[in-house]
Amino acid sequence: MKSNQRIRVGILFGGPSAEHDVSCSSALAVVRALPRDRYEPVVIGITRDGNFTLVPGDVIDRLRHQPAGARAIDDRLEVVGQDVELRSRRPAPQAAVTPAGAAGDVLAVLDVVFPLLHGPFGEDGVIQGFLETLGVPYAGCGILAGAVGMDKVAMKRAFVAEGIPVTPYVWFDEGRWRSSPDRLGLVQDLRRPLFVKPANMGSSIGISRVTSDYELIDAVEEALRYDPVVLVEQGVTAREIECGVLGGSEPAASAVGEVTVTGGWFDYQQKYFGDDDPMIVPADLPEHVTKEVRDLSVRAFRAVGGWGLARVDFLYEENADRLYVNELNTMPGFTAHSMYPKVWAASGIAYPDLVARLIGLAFDRHARSQRRPVGQAAL
Repeated sequence: MKSNQRIRVGILFGGPSAEHDVSCSSALAVVRALPRDRYEPVVIGITRDGNFTLVPGDVIDRLRHQPAGARAIDDRLEVVGQDVELRSRRPAPQAAVTPAGAAGDVLAVLDVVFPLLHGPFGEDGVIQGFLETLGVPYAGCGILAGAVGMDKVAMKRAFVAEGIPVTPYVWFDEGRWRSSPDRLGLVQDLRRPLFVKPANMGSSIGISRVTSDYELIDAVEEALRYDPVVLVEQGVTAREIECGVLGGSEPAASAVGEVTVTGGWFDYQQKYFGDDDPMIVPADLPEHVTKEVRDLSVRAFRAVGGWGLARVDFLYEENADRLYVNELNTMPGFTAHSMYPKVWAASGIAYPDLVARLIGLAFDRHARSQRRPVGQAAL
């Protein structure tokens, strides 16, 4: 590619997960933020049944110039356009966009991919593995970090192994739940309230707050709608704190934000359908707590093998002056209303610069991977 040519960025969005609409909102925000003198967006939607579509340029231009909506969930791309496939252009580190079933025609070439997909299929290492087979650079975490970060049980294990504080929890799969003669006994060591979650899901989808025994069965059944493994956490009376991580081999932590919560926890309705902004940046915390949040964020990022970006969510038990890492998101919400861009804006990195840095980190990781020996080992 010539030095004066714009970098062609494949924006992947949508997907079959329950977070499809959130992904569509994140993608539109990034498309609007891409500096057009340096980057050319190629916008590829993934339908709910997994088909790839090339969104027409006139649709992108129309949406790009519309003012952002008051609520991010109402302001999003739609998965429309021609059915396409992605194909490798090896040995070039690029991917070709071709009509579905027609390998000869090339509709676009991608120099790098920004997979703005949330939840299973997009954030869990699946799409990252596909992009690895294509040999094209991509923004964000790799296969391992995506898989561990998506699976809340594996993530807890990684944190515990690295001495990172987490709330007490148990987990079980659907088979154990169905066959157990004493379902309440599965959570007998945890104090109420409980938070019942599908192991693999985000955006607070499938999560229930349980305060009594009779609520537990319905909560577990709701979680099992989204994943065959259920995580049950002991609730704590705490403030919800969030911090962003950005970087590669030397990741940095952002300013610290807080989410104001009603009803005991930050659910899907509050995240995406509330009319008021629930996010406070910077959070009003003692200096030592802010420092610990930032330190633990980088440690959590490294514990899962992160690269590029993550948002780390904390519970701060103020009376006990105690922090717990609740979870790490390897592709957090990226809308103009989302916490991740806000904490980095408060740290001096504006949204367009944040996107540009993540694209640069994608090329950095790809270059590092090309230095590793491949093929048959010497005998």
